[in-house]
Amino acid sequence: MILFLSIALLLALIIFAKINAFLALTITAFFTGLARGMAPVELLKSVQSGIGSTLGSLILVLAMGVMLGSILAETGAAQVISGRLLRIFGASQAKWAVLLTGFVVGVAMFYNAGFVVLAPLVFSIAAVSGQPLVPLAISMAAPLSVTHGFLPPHPGATAVATVFGADLGKTLLLGFAVAVPTVLIAGIVFPKFLINISSKPPEGLFLIKRFEPSSLPGFAKSLVIALLPVLFMAFSTATELYLPAEHPVRSWAKFFGDPSVAMLLAVLSALLFFSQNTLFKNKKLLTINELFEKSGIALGAATMIILIMAAGGAFKQVLVDSGIGKDLAAQIGGEAVSPLVLGWGIATLLRIAVGSATVAGMTAAGIVQPLVAGGGASPELMTLAVGAGSLMCSHVNDTGFWMFKEWFGLTLRDTFRTWTAMETIIGVAGLAGVLLLDWIL
Repeated sequence: MILFLSIALLLALIIFAKINAFLALTITAFFTGLARGMAPVELLKSVQSGIGSTLGSLILVLAMGVMLGSILAETGAAQVISGRLLRIFGASQAKWAVLLTGFVVGVAMFYNAGFVVLAPLVFSIAAVSGQPLVPLAISMAAPLSVTHGFLPPHPGATAVATVFGADLGKTLLLGFAVAVPTVLIAGIVFPKFLINISSKPPEGLFLIKRFEPSSLPGFAKSLVIALLPVLFMAFSTATELYLPAEHPVRSWAKFFGDPSVAMLLAVLSALLFFSQNTLFKNKKLLTINELFEKSGIALGAATMIILIMAAGGAFKQVLVDSGIGKDLAAQIGGEAVSPLVLGWGIATLLRIAVGSATVAGMTAAGIVQPLVAGGGASPELMTLAVGAGSLMCSHVNDTGFWMFKEWFGLTLRDTFRTWTAMETIIGVAGLAGVLLLDWIL
């Protein structure tokens, strides 16, 4: 009931009182903690912890991602990449270009980092192809979300697999079997129903410019720099899988493969190779200072997005620390249903309660782990079932919800119709795929 009232309060503050989402989320976080009976001092610590943990993990990735996107747009690199993709797939099939790029990026990259890397390409492809922005955004977000929830070596999926003692290679193989049809349903079929949804992205976030062909950078250079964070993260993942823990290369690879460091290196590389400087003299390019100025404008436009996600992190942390999620999960823990469905259901409830897919997955794994240990379910399939449940029904307590809403300038109603619906489709399709594999195997 407290969770229901908290969500109702948040929606009322935003929709009816017209209060900014950042302030509304902050007010709701304090209301939830007090209604739950948290001590004032503990509630304040929880809010501060939620803001700190969210910004600590996101601020550099988001800031550098916005700067990289701005540089790609200002120098024409985004136009070069989107133009080549559209020539390969055709303007009418632009969503396939976005989806396949999102899947490749998503396998190696964290969701938030992948989102900020690919968002400029979505804006550019929409402008060049004339296709509606929102369906393309869903085609980009769906594979990022699926790979985040289903496939190792992503931290959430890997941690859940470790709890169950699942084989990571087998989990990855079965995960691909579930992920591919799920991505096609959520990223190709579902966007067809979203063509009439309008969006108003923040002014100055991504400015689509037109360039003379002679002033554009090369495709190979543009693509490598745009995907440089992916390459660093993929290399880090490979070293973790194939090198021993004490190997010195693995330590450095983990450092350079951290999303914040990888994004920083990508920005520095973009400034070096896409600007007029002493190493690469080209009078048609902007100077480094001019690129900094342009990216600063884009970063200013993203400030409110960052604040809203910080407040969303505070709300999520209060839900976690107050114990609401655990109480909900405990109420259905003894139900006589399929272990796979039970794991999915508990993860779904936790996702609804606390917002974080990683927290939902890990908590659900701890609850149903005895079922796996007792031989009641395949550890690999249970990993996938919990991963699918952890993506279900994303709403106002999930930072991903606000990132999608603010980045693409959607109303609350349209964010539910697009982002929340997409995440729910992924969760249901994922469970269906897991149950089908369980029946076949």
